[in-house]
Amino acid sequence: AIVGILAVIAYPSYTDYVMSSNRSEAQRELLRYANLQEQVYIDSRSYADDMKGLGESSADKTTRTKNYLIDVQAQTATTFTLRARARLGQLNDTGCTSMTVNEVGVKTPSACWQ
Repeated sequence: AIVGILAVIAYPSYTDYVMSSNRSEAQRELLRYANLQEQVYIDSRSYADDMKGLGESSADKTTRTKNYLIDVQAQTATTFTLRARARLGQLNDTGCTSMTVNEVGVKTPSACWQ
């Protein structure tokens, strides 16, 4: 009975930790691609309109753990928004299934970036 009670208490904390850990992978990749966007802008005076323009082989990119799909959500010559969309088990990460960063560093939703 005691083990069951401890499991009921500990399991939600563990799953929250796993979700947060997986979310940090998406954050890291969004910031990495934002830096690549800035390098592309310096070279061509325009942001890349998809992930191919950032050196990837397709228009979007799945993270290493396959929990997120990264893509260029919106782009003009002088603006961009990169988006990470949750996949697989990360779809249960309430409120953080879609995260973005733009050319001025605005990160949304802000609660997911803490």
